Amino acid sequence: MKLNPYLMFNGNCEEALNFYKECLGGKFESVNYFKDGPEEMGGKKIPEHLLGKVMHMTLRVDDGIIMASDSMGEVQAGSNITLSINMDDMDEMGAVFNKLSAGGRVTMPLQDTFWGSRFGMFTDKFDIKWMFNCHLKK
Repeated sequence: MKLNPYLMFNGNCEEALNFYKECLGGKFESVNYFKDGPEEMGGKKIPEHLLGKVMHMTLRVDDGIIMASDSMGEVQAGSNITLSINMDDMDEMGAVFNKLSAGGRVTMPLQDTFWGSRFGMFTDKFDIKWMFNCHLKK
């Protein structure tokens, strides 16, 4: 299991991660835009103004990563960080997801995605945001 920070931005994700790359070094492992995904995400239609914005971006710095996205809604300072857990075992992921989300609010149940992973999101009972991801085995 790997625990990673996930940063949310109000439309300037690409600018911010380019700045972090300039300051910290590293390399981009992925850059995906909303226009490259499905018309809806998490049951919401993607607004036109977000189509050219970042849906997901990963910057590797040494053995760590920073993941980030432009938010589909307004984020305020202090609410723009999510903890992201990447796992290798689907059953273990389901069990941990269910335990941590108990008493909280699931915003996207665990489900298979177009990027080849099972993915889900929730806010726990302490108002901490979480994302879970496990690559589907082929």
